Amino acid sequence: MLILLLGIIFLHISALVLLFVSTTVSVWTTWPMGTSDLWLNCSTDSIVCDGASTGVFNPSMWIQAVQALMILSIIFSFLSLLLFFCQLFTLPKGGRFIPTGIFQILASLFVMSGAIIYTLMSPDWVNVGNSFGYAYILAWVAFPLALISGLIYAVLRKRE
Repeated sequence: MLILLLGIIFLHISALVLLFVSTTVSVWTTWPMGTSDLWLNCSTDSIVCDGASTGVFNPSMWIQAVQALMILSIIFSFLSLLLFFCQLFTLPKGGRFIPTGIFQILASLFVMSGAIIYTLMSPDWVNVGNSFGYAYILAWVAFPLALISGLIYAVLRKRE
């Protein structure tokens, strides 16, 4: 049972770290002259970076929706981890970790929604030669990890 709990905690923390890194790192989109993310658009020929919701691209309100969804995914995943530890010590024997699973599944749905919005809306403001960066890929990798850990929490029963 201890190995199972450690594995679940490792999976949850891995998803949380991936969510945090993908939200904060400035490599959602790359091009030969710079990078952009949810917060800044930076180019190598300029010292100053423009804000993602302003600047050259002016992507409008959808980038703010992606920002909000990624932040919500981090918050819900962190709350899910705290709730898991609280339930681990207070849940009666045989009980399920349903609230923890719901919070983690919501976190996975938030990150999936944010990545989908970014995928669908970025062709409107991204040039043809640009490509998606590793932070964007990390967000997509965090989605199934968070979903799987949420489903495991929902099925898991507390034993002695």
